[in-house]
Formats: sequence, C-alpha cells, structure tokens
Amino acid sequence: MSPAAGIGLRAPHLAEIAREKPATAFLEIHAENYLSPTPAAEAIERLRADYTFSVHAVGLSLGSAAGIDEVHLGRVADLVRRLQPAYVSDHLSWSVIGGRYVNDLLPLPYTEEALDVVVRNVQRLQDRLGRQVSIENPSCYLGFTHSTMSEPEFLSEVARRSGCGLLLDVNNIHVTARNLRLDVRDWLTLPADAVTQYHLAGHTVNDADGEPILIDDHGSRVTDAVWTLFQEVVRRIGQRPTLIEWDTDLPALSVLLDEAQRADRALLAAGDHAARAA
Repeated sequence: MSPAAGIGLRAPHLAEIAREKPATAFLEIHAENYLSPTPAAEAIERLRADYTFSVHAVGLSLGSAAGIDEVHLGRVADLVRRLQPAYVSDHLSWSVIGGRYVNDLLPLPYTEEALDVVVRNVQRLQDRLGRQVSIENPSCYLGFTHSTMSEPEFLSEVARRSGCGLLLDVNNIHVTARNLRLDVRDWLTLPADAVTQYHLAGHTVNDADGEPILIDDHGSRVTDAVWTLFQEVVRRIGQRPTLIEWDTDLPALSVLLDEAQRADRALLAAGDHAARAA
C-alpha cells in the first residue's frame, strides 16, 4: 500500500462505492460488521477486485486479562483469510469481562502487569493470523494514578516485545493530550519504524462542569489543530497510509473523499519538507 489516504467504508456508502468506484488509496472496514455471511459481506469481497482493504477490529479486547475470546478470534481470522487485507489492526483497550462485552473501548493502566497482558494477547493474535497486526493509541478521558509509564512508553514496549506495528491516531493524540493536560510532542518519540498507519477524524468539545472535554466522536471534519499536528507527525515519523474515519453524523461520500484528498496533500507537503531538511 502506498503512503496515501483512504476512507472508512460505512454501510450507507457501500452501494455508491460499488457502483461508482471512486478513486481512493484504500478502504477500511470494521471487522465486527462483516463476520457473518451477509449480502454486505459478499459485496465487500467483490470490491477486493478494485480496492486495497484494511481490517480494523474493535472487539478483540487486547487488554483483557482473560485473553482473547477464541470464537471471536476465529471469526476475525476467517475474515482476514477471505479478504487478505494490507493491514489488520485493533486498539490498546479492553471491552470484555466475565464473558460480557462492553460497547466501548475502555482504558488500561500503563503498568508492567498490563503490558504483559497486552503483549501476550497481541502475540496470540499475530500467531493466529500469521501476520503482523497494528495497535492503535486510544482517546483518553482519564488517567490512572498507578500508571508507571506514559502512553508512548507503553506503546513502544508493546511494539518492541511483540513485534506488532503501531497505528497512530493523530486525533486521539490531540484528544488525550488536551483532556489529560499532556504534551503532544511526547508521542513524537514513538519508534518511527514501528508506525504503519495514521488515522484522522473529527472530535467534539463538551462541557464537564465548566471544564472543556474533547470527545472522539468521528462525527465531523478533521480540525485545524489536528491537521497541524498531523503535519508535524509526518515530518517526524514519515509518510504512511492514512485513513479518514467518520462514524457518526455520516456525510455524503464526497465529503469523505475531499478529506482524504486533503490528507494526501498534507502527506506530500510534509514529505517534501522532510526531504528538504535532509
């Protein structure tokens, strides 16, 4: 996959994409939407002839101490086998406890114990799929007082110990840093050779008892602040395939494609800047 921008494929756009075949570097799907044999899943498989795919899971619960659910893992592995995507990814989070799924990506304390759990689960996932997977940094709204390392340090260790890639969500960096009063430059210390992809999305600002809190809702265009951070990230880490995510208040397909084109321009501009600096 070339370092260019793609879009998230959402169900309301599926028929239009299948009919019009708009130009975009790749399409990303959420794995859990296509684990069963449905007409939509069949349409996705037909699109393989025209598009490169990325499979982004949201339910593997890589931070669960009980490990990955074997039935769910098997269904994801079957989807990956059928689609043969360029990239497979999931999140640095957990969402299962006692056999019950929580409809959210819940945060982890950044401790050695949690690190062991995540590394073990990531290695299990990679062994089952027979390929590298990438782990996405979360959007955070609270921090754990007993964390012993920063998020970038934790992610770096996960990548080093498991051999996984890192999917760097630039909007999530901005959201987390603003909410927890951290420095976005800390994420620029991540090992560049481990970063495989970027995500870009919109967020909203809510009021929490007089304090603004940023919510990663994927419901609007990428903000100027995130575009600026994205350019800095690309200058530091390099060009990578980049996804425009949009999940709520879904706009016309043309809006997603326009955002992807802006990401293409930003990737080129940051690449040119890095080349001149070298």
